[in-house]
Amino acid sequence: MRKFTLAGVAIIAAFSMSACATLKGAAIGGAGGAAVAAASGKSVEKGAAVGGVAGGVVGTAVGD
Repeated sequence: MRKFTLAGVAIIAAFSMSACATLKGAAIGGAGGAAVAAASGKSVEKGAAVGGVAGGVVGTAVGD
């Protein structure tokens, strides 16, 4: 199951490279949060949500 989750994370991260800064940050943050949550045995949904919010904030602050 983790292999499928990590493969999905990699695909989402690859597609997010062409998005604007906020969406790119949110997608990368969400993918990273989901990956960390899956690896640590926590709730993947909550990890993705927290990572997505954090990534969106960072993407907005650092954006073009």
